[in-house]
Amino acid sequence: MDPSDRRSDGVTALASPTPARAQTAVAAAIEREDVVSVFGTCTVEYDGRASSHLGPGDRLVVCKPDGTTLVHTDEGHQPVNWQPPGCSQAARLTEGRLELQSLRSTPEEELLVRFEEILQVTAYDLTDESDLALEGTEEDLRERILDDPDLVESGFSPLATERETPAGAVDIFGEDEQGRRVVVELKRRRVGPDAVGQLSRYVEALERDLHADADVRGILVAPSVTDRARELLAEQGMEFVALEPDPNS
Repeated sequence: MDPSDRRSDGVTALASPTPARAQTAVAAAIEREDVVSVFGTCTVEYDGRASSHLGPGDRLVVCKPDGTTLVHTDEGHQPVNWQPPGCSQAARLTEGRLELQSLRSTPEEELLVRFEEILQVTAYDLTDESDLALEGTEEDLRERILDDPDLVESGFSPLATERETPAGAVDIFGEDEQGRRVVVELKRRRVGPDAVGQLSRYVEALERDLHADADVRGILVAPSVTDRARELLAEQGMEFVALEPDPNS
């Protein structure tokens, strides 16, 4: 996906994209655990406990990061086809057309949407905070850590805030009890893969700035992270600490 498609607010919006461009954007959005919507003319096939077919028509397809897939028409509040949470989702090109596939393993079910024309693709880095009821800010989170560095880990010592790097300003820069440099990235809400990418860029920038054998750790501090974000942190040797801003501050 062209990086220019991704806005600073975490939204990707493509009007009348080619099937190849749409496939790239949707696949990347699914990987990031975005909420994805695709609007256009499509057919819909379902095969599982029963079978069904919808001929060509203008429909809105929504893919959620929990595996839910919804197919909406211009009538009613219920989708005409859907797959529940826990399904695997994929976007592919078949004979030059975009296909969205949702697979469920138990019971075995497949929902396949084939687009004849794509009018709009939109992806949102969307997180519902209603269950968190957070009122604090990232500054509150920073103050909590500066007042009690052991909230990050035992022996952590903050050295600077807003330390500048070629990749941007690090929220908190410090050392662990072994003297290794530590980059701490703060987020006031549940976060996904984008936050992991940001932290990784800070770590890499500091490793370049410091001497060649510098050991720089990355720690993401937030109330919670998505499963995919946790996987990426583990793959890149970085860590997560669950911490919320103080709502009473």
